[in-house]
Parts: sequence; C-alpha cells; structure tokens
Amino acid sequence: MEENKKHNAQSDVNVNENTKNEQLEHFREDPKDQYMTTDQGVRISHTDDSLKAGSRGPTLMEDFHFREKMTHLDHESIPERVVHARGSGAHGYFQPYDDTLKEFTKAKFLTNPNTRTPVFVRFSTVVGSRGSADTVRDVRGFAAKFYTEEGNYDLVGNNIPVFFIQDANKFADLVHSIKPDPDNEMPQASAAHDTFWDFISLMPESMHMIMWVLSDRAIPRSFRMMDGFGVHTFRLINEAGKASFVKFHWRSTLGAHSLVWDEAQKLGGKDPDWLRRDLWNAIDMGDYPEFELCVQIVPEEDEFKYDFDLLDATKIIPEELVPLRPVGKMVLNRNPDNFFAETEQVAFHPGNLVPGIDVTNDPLLQGRLFSYLDTQLNRFNSSNFTEVPINRPVCPVHNHHGAGFMRQTVNKGKVNYWPNSLGGGEPKMASESEGGYVHYMEKIDGHKIRARSESFNDHYSQATLFWNSMTEPEKKHIVQAAHFELGKVESKEIRVRMLGHFSKISNEFAERVAKGIGVDIPKNFDQKSTGNYEDNEASKQMKKGKSVKTSDRVSMEKNKIETAKSRQVAILLEDGFKYDEVMQVKRALMEAGARVKFVSKFHGKRKATNGDEIETDKSHITTASIMYDALYIPDGKESNEAMLNEGDAIHFINEAFKHGKAIATSGNGIYLLQKAVVLGVDFADKEGTKIVTSKGVVTAGNEARAMDFVASFIDAIKKHRHWDREEKTMVPA
Repeated sequence: MEENKKHNAQSDVNVNENTKNEQLEHFREDPKDQYMTTDQGVRISHTDDSLKAGSRGPTLMEDFHFREKMTHLDHESIPERVVHARGSGAHGYFQPYDDTLKEFTKAKFLTNPNTRTPVFVRFSTVVGSRGSADTVRDVRGFAAKFYTEEGNYDLVGNNIPVFFIQDANKFADLVHSIKPDPDNEMPQASAAHDTFWDFISLMPESMHMIMWVLSDRAIPRSFRMMDGFGVHTFRLINEAGKASFVKFHWRSTLGAHSLVWDEAQKLGGKDPDWLRRDLWNAIDMGDYPEFELCVQIVPEEDEFKYDFDLLDATKIIPEELVPLRPVGKMVLNRNPDNFFAETEQVAFHPGNLVPGIDVTNDPLLQGRLFSYLDTQLNRFNSSNFTEVPINRPVCPVHNHHGAGFMRQTVNKGKVNYWPNSLGGGEPKMASESEGGYVHYMEKIDGHKIRARSESFNDHYSQATLFWNSMTEPEKKHIVQAAHFELGKVESKEIRVRMLGHFSKISNEFAERVAKGIGVDIPKNFDQKSTGNYEDNEASKQMKKGKSVKTSDRVSMEKNKIETAKSRQVAILLEDGFKYDEVMQVKRALMEAGARVKFVSKFHGKRKATNGDEIETDKSHITTASIMYDALYIPDGKESNEAMLNEGDAIHFINEAFKHGKAIATSGNGIYLLQKAVVLGVDFADKEGTKIVTSKGVVTAGNEARAMDFVASFIDAIKKHRHWDREEKTMVPA
C-alpha cells in the first residue's frame, strides 16, 4: 500500500510537471519558417524604414509598426536606461564668444555674449549596463542640457559624428544585436560577438561608423579628452524666419586622446570606474573640463551641393568643405551633490528645443523625437519627470498639465483647460515676437511611403575617406581592433562577409585584417545581397557634388593638442632618493598643470638621502602604470637598487614603456631603466651633462641642468603617446 501511495504521489508530481511544461510551451516562440508580425499578429512587409511623407520627408505618427517596435525597446529595461545606462555628469555653464551667430539664429543663449547659461552634461557608454566598466570599446554619449531663459534645450550627441544606421526603425535591431545574447546574457558591454557582427555584415550603411568604432575614438583617455558631436543635421532659424542647416561640434580644449587597447582592458579590472573617477577628481581639483562649441552652417540653397545627403546620419560634412565656426565655450566646474538625484535622473530629449533651433527630416532623428520621451515615461513611470529638480527649467513653467505620479506643482484656481474665460484666458499664448516657438514652415510634398531616399545609398565612400585620413599608428590600431572584434566571432561566414565590406572600403585594410582572422577576402563580393543597398541613378547624381578624398580633421593624431595640463605623473621611488631633485621636478610639473602621485612598494613615508621624507600616495598593490600618463624615476642609488629587486616596480616601468608614455630619469635611474629591459632607445651617460630624449624616454647625467631636464620631460608628456615604441622588438611587457 505504501509503495502504491508513493507511486501515485510521484505520478501526480509528473502529471503536474507535464501540465506546467505544456502551459509554459505556449509562451515559447520559435521563429523558424514563420513570418514577422506585429504584436497583434499582423504580418510585416518592411521593417527597415519608417513610414514617411515622401522618401526624404518626416516620419508619420500613424506608423504603428515603428511606434510598437520602438516602444518595446524603450521599455525593455527597468529601471535603468536601455542604452547609455552607465554615465557620469557634471554642472557648468556655456557662454558665447560674441553675437555673430545672430545672422543665423534667434536662440538667445547662442547670441548673447553677456549671458552664462547653466548646463548639466552627462557622458556615458552606450552598450553596457550600469555595472559595466567605463573603458570598454564603445561609442560615448555626450548629452548637454542648457537651462536657457527661453526654456531647456538638449543637445544629445556622441563622441563620434556619425551613427550605425540611417533610419530609426532599425534602432531596436541594432541594440538587440550588440547587447548580450538573449539566451545566455553574454558578453557584457562588448561588440565582439557573433550577433553584432552578423547584423553589421548585413548592413552596408554601417561601414562608416564601424571604422570610427574600431578606431581609438572608441577608447577615450578621459571624458575631458574627447570631442562631441550632435550627429544629425539640424536647422537654425533667424529673426527673419530664414533657415540654415547646421551640425554641432564640441571640441575639447585638451584635445582628443585615447587609451591603448591593452590599457583599456586592464583598467576594466583594476578600476572599472576609471572615466567617472577621472572626471570627478579633475573637477574636484579645479582642472575644469572645457569644450568649445563649433558649428558647420550650410545655407538651405546648398542642400544638394555635396556628394552625400545632409539628412544621412551615417555621413559627416568634411571640414575641408564646410569649416567649423567657433561659437562659445562650455566649462564644467561643479560635481553633482547626489548621483541618483542628478546624473541618474536627468532626462534628455532631442525634441527639447528653443526658438531659433529646429529639427530636420533625418529619419534617424525623427525616430529619436519619439523614442526619448517614451523612454523617460518608462523610466519614471510618470509624465511628471520634468518636475524632478535636475530637469526643471530655470524660466517659468505654466500649462494645464496636472495630476499623476510625482506631481509637485500646486496649481491654483479651477481652470485647467484652454480656451477658457473663467481664468481670464490664461496662461495665454505667446506670439513669435513674444518668444513663442514656431516650427519652421518646410513644404512637404510626397507620397506616404515606407522607403529610404535613394540619395542615402552610398555606404562606402566616407568609410574609405576615414581610412585614408588616418596616420599609420591609427591604421595599425584599427586593424588590431578588427582582429580582436572579428577574432571573437565564431561564424566563418560572418567574418567573410565583413572582409567583403572591408574590401569595398580599402583593399589594403581588408588584406591587413584578413591576416588576423583566419579567412580570405571573398572574390566578387556582392554588397547588394547583404542589405538595403542599390547603386542607382539618384546616388550617382549625388556623387557628382562636392567631395574630398581625405579629411585630416577626422584624425586624432593629426589634430593632437599638446599640453601637460591635468596629466597624471607617477613618481616611482623607495628609500634613498635625491630629495632636492624630486621636489624640483614636482614643482615644475605642477606649474605646467600636471598632477603628481608618489608610488612605492608600500604606503607610508620614504626617506631621502638627506634625511627628508615624502609621504607616498599609492602602493603598487593599489595602483598601476595604466593609471598615469607619464613616469618619473628620481636619481638615488639605494632607491633604484631597491626597485630593481621589486617585480612590481619593474613591471610598472615596462608597462609604461609598452604603452608609449613619457618616461624620465637621471643618474642611477638610467641604470634601472637599462636593467628593466627598456629597449631600442638611447640613454645619456649617467655621470655626464648631456640630456637625451629618445622616443619619449628622457635621461640626464648627474651634471645636467635640472630645469632643462624637466623641460624635456614636459615636452615628452605633451605628446601624449610615443607610437614609435610600438615595434614588437621594443616591447618587453
């Protein structure tokens, strides 16, 4: 009887499990041999383009497929942002240089040099979650909120001037492909996996953006040392109602500088907060980040003057064709008081506009105008997120919105509608002359169609321009990045497709990539079979417009700003160093704007040869060479002999050398460098008067002039990296 009871009980369990499994199977979806549908089961005929009024017209609100697709993406992550989840923010101000932009716009914050407009800026990575590392290879968000006297204006861009796709209807697909795989949630914050490159290999329009992502732009040294771009073409409107096309650029006054890939990976483990810590510390120490706002202005009558479409977000306007016009400067001078209340809750939207600035029919921008607001509704679970302090305008707010979660405004009176007579017709409408926002009266004439303008069909020319504009070290890094990214792709078919695209960009580039990823360049590659590409008459007509084959301005190396300001310098020492020399070097570095940290085996005080002591800032176990821009090793026989027997010190030196950083030493420090296997450089005679600078390594004899030695070291620091040390035979670490 007992056995029967046990058997029956087990049978009941099995029946229950089977019933449950059958119930669960109803929710499992297998796309094999199925048509794509909406959530209502309606079959989809086209999912690459949004519904527009003409192929170059604005996106229509009635596009239920686009809105459903974008709404799902916007609401996929609770509560963090789906993209740009990990960010850092800072307060500051923007001030125009003069009023010369009045010719093009009536936006007061851009034309009144006597006004400092408060700003809040949020820098971010795009792909990773809030818990990912700062230094991953990724696009960086660069979003600025201007609290103007006419209302809030948001310039929401990236540190790369173009984007992966041309139409917002593909944004959900892009994000899904680059995010961790849905079955195993791996890899985090990385593009180096099959699904991303599968998508990209089928999207020729992404090739220009891919070149930027593989470049050093995608691993910035600091948020303070990267440029920003509005990406899209916008409109400026002047007092007379005349419009001009405009692209917005942020230029860092420190210049655009990068990490090397080895550093970026190591920093992800040593200090995943590297970029946000750098930003916070710089502001805390008074090294305020500064960015110059520049614009490229194109008259409306020149809209079709170039060999690309101004509305295509995968294209730049080369500065050789339309030079940058400096407008003003932004200074970030205050850290947030509370990360959640400010940096996390700040809500941006490219549709937050002020009189004098308007949007265009760029189909990627048109989609963002819907997506950003929808995203905030999901994150805050209320339309009242504008009442959170960080999002509030500084000018008065009056409307008939009311109730709902998070409502803080106490509205007086019994009228909450328009028109009204009981409330005296207030709040009243503002005419254009009274500052009322009036949309630009663009004529729209086209069929309602789900298609892309034929003028968007050139997907390779600007990718080729980018490659041809690079220096050899930059090209080398792009190839190495491709080796890493595509080397992680298991599918041989995907790697072959990508080489086919690369061959359309540059045979040299494709051949160099092929050597590292185990496949050959395909013969007779047909890009038409990979995605939305058709080399038709309209795109051929565009190619007859103005163009350039190279653009030096896209190269970081060719536009390097040489400065030691805010650079981090490690001084490596142990007991027995020469105190006077150290203090003289430190003073000179600080006067040049650099920041100095003393590093030794252990925390505590280190005694000099004259008995003076220095308190160390970091120990080897709490820091690494990857956290500094340069290295100085002071003279002192006892100190240098001690470090010669420390593996961490030797590794510190070799790693700094490997990463191309400025290194300086004198006297007995020269012996340490030689023994630490620093290769392929010339050294000064440690007993002589000569100062030798060889590939970023500065050495001086005991009798050399100290100030000349420091000046040479500072000059080496200003160059950021010394790429001529990258040869394999010279890299011991």
